Amino acid sequence: MHFLQIRLGGYLLRHPKLGQIFDKVLTPLEIVTKKPLFDCRMCGQCVLHSTGMVCPMTCPKNLRNGPCGGVRMDGGCEVYPEKDCIWVKGYTKSLILPWSEEFHEIRKPVDWSLEGSSSWLNYLTGRDKTFNDCGQTPRSGLDVISKNGELSSD
Repeated sequence: MHFLQIRLGGYLLRHPKLGQIFDKVLTPLEIVTKKPLFDCRMCGQCVLHSTGMVCPMTCPKNLRNGPCGGVRMDGGCEVYPEKDCIWVKGYTKSLILPWSEEFHEIRKPVDWSLEGSSSWLNYLTGRDKTFNDCGQTPRSGLDVISKNGELSSD
């Protein structure tokens, strides 16, 4: 965690009324910046940085960890064949980013209770983190597959 996130986020969690004020200011700011630039759907748990700056919530199936099995040979979407698969777009765009390796990270499921709220505020306060009791989660989809192309036993 970053210093700002620990200090400011902790302060906002201890002062919920101030957090509500921040949310009322930041949410419209996010809408007017991220919506036109990235077609942001305001899920409250932004992962644009790890998806090639393409909002994964624009996928008709709301997939956050890669394409479905129906991507067409030309890169088209299974649901809307006239559109490109957002994961194909995201992968292509991620290649030019200095943090392109983040594209392969496994993202947590969406907490739909955060939908419509400021992802910036949720990041600061740590509310954008979803935890489960499934044990150790792989850091990357590539961690799941061994060098031989078989599922790892981890």
